[in-house]
Amino acid sequence: MAAEPWAVAEARFPTATAGRYLGQLCAHFGHRIPAVREGDRGSLEFPDGLCTLEADAEALRLRLAAADATALARLQEVVGSHLLRFAFREAAAALEWQPGAA
Repeated sequence: MAAEPWAVAEARFPTATAGRYLGQLCAHFGHRIPAVREGDRGSLEFPDGLCTLEADAEALRLRLAAADATALARLQEVVGSHLLRFAFREAAAALEWQPGAA
């Protein structure tokens, strides 16, 4: 039997300080789950999915992959709410998640 496809979502958070937020997310979640930062890239290994992060001069890009739609929605809320809390000085009200390719 073939494995079920992963549910995937992507978001782009425009900011000039993407590297700082990438570092904050990795450091915060790293106390509870495996989190790795390598330069302008990072990953967060949740029990039910993976978040990859990429920072550049204009934005932080986030990609979530989860086993199913329920887990994906939970990860969108968890990762998104933490990013917005860290970026409270930014004018963003919410992240706009888009379906991504598995």
